[in-house]
Amino acid sequence: MRSRHKKDRPHQIRKTGIKDENIDRQILVLHKAMLDKLCANPDLLSGVLDTLEKRKELGRLGHGAYLTWYCALEQLTDAPDKMYQALLEDSPRMRKLRRQTPLVGILNEQERQEALQAQALGQTTVQVLLGQ
Repeated sequence: MRSRHKKDRPHQIRKTGIKDENIDRQILVLHKAMLDKLCANPDLLSGVLDTLEKRKELGRLGHGAYLTWYCALEQLTDAPDKMYQALLEDSPRMRKLRRQTPLVGILNEQERQEALQAQALGQTTVQVLLGQ
């Protein structure tokens, strides 16, 4: 009988395919570009924090996700390297959070296209993006 529940499985089935991996790579590249622009223009942070607050108030963002974004963005002026590490972390949780980013409106379409084209070839990892 095949009625085993998900929790009874001795292993976890990974449901991400090549398409999801490519989307995650593009999102990672875009976040690197958005964080670069945010560092160059710290005045943009207030708009990002407003978006974050609105999403939390509307119930579109959980408390844990809110704290993750807020604490990372709070490092912008004092420790931007920590902000980069936190928000560009290659983990399932951060990949999920980046798909619902509060960093909307940071890049215009030209900047977005340039960031994607600059990293269009090859493997993109956090270490490559951070120059490590």
